[in-house]
Amino acid sequence: MLRQRTIQKAISTKGVGLHSGRRVEITLRPADPNTGIVFHRVDLPQVVDLPAQAAAVGGTRMASVLQKGDVRVSTVEHLMSALSGLGIDNLHIDLTAEEVPIMDGSAGTFVYLLRSAGLLEQPAAKQFIKVLKTIEVQEGEGEDIKWARLEPYDGFALSFAIDFHHPAINSTANFAEVDFARDSYVKTIARARTFGFVSEVEALRAAGLARGGSLDNAIVMDEYRVLNSDGLRYDDEFVKHKILDAIGDLYLLGKPLIAKYVACKSGHGLNNQLARALLAAQDSWEIVTFESAAAAPKAFANEWKFA
Repeated sequence: MLRQRTIQKAISTKGVGLHSGRRVEITLRPADPNTGIVFHRVDLPQVVDLPAQAAAVGGTRMASVLQKGDVRVSTVEHLMSALSGLGIDNLHIDLTAEEVPIMDGSAGTFVYLLRSAGLLEQPAAKQFIKVLKTIEVQEGEGEDIKWARLEPYDGFALSFAIDFHHPAINSTANFAEVDFARDSYVKTIARARTFGFVSEVEALRAAGLARGGSLDNAIVMDEYRVLNSDGLRYDDEFVKHKILDAIGDLYLLGKPLIAKYVACKSGHGLNNQLARALLAAQDSWEIVTFESAAAAPKAFANEWKFA
């Protein structure tokens, strides 16, 4: 049986919220089988639990935000991406502020934390959402159209195209495709950082966003070039980060996908629309399990193996 997994022990770290600029401590704790991923705001007079679910997303401007009443947990996508990449089904996440720390702007620190805590297989079958029919959502029209879709596929693969009309981005690849039957999440996706533009900083901060952003946790560009002294980690880091975000946004479905995701200029909002559209079209998917890793698509037999 291909089993669910959590972590072996609790682990904590501290950081700053990309948008709030607030210091926050995050603690990752093991969770029982079939718990799912649950965020906990432990800084409030009474702890509030926010399950990581697509239907609970209450905001998507510059981040994916879980919301229950007036309580929020913001910028969940990088951690959710790491959890998807390592095949972790069940986890408690305690936060002392409303935003997951940005760390270095990628999912790499979260991968390191999760591996340091150790991965633990559990006595319950891992459940997958297998896409049976193509689902697509789109916004805009003509040259401004943005779209994303999920297609039936025997594994998990993602294709993404970007178009930012910026010299530094245009000089890199504006399209990338990964197939986890052959590609490693940790090696090809996890270290891709978020990015932003100096020209937008003032407006974003006035809107309460990007207050914690810096060269330490994002790729920053002026009108012409990347300002980070260490340059890019991948030749296609910009589009790879959009794939990293999409993986995290889609993991808010609550289970790993057996599907191919294809998108053009998509973002958190459209990704959430796609997840909700899939769940609403109940004849377009089914829940499946596998008696063994050998019976599962190859995409789920590589990175998820125990050493």
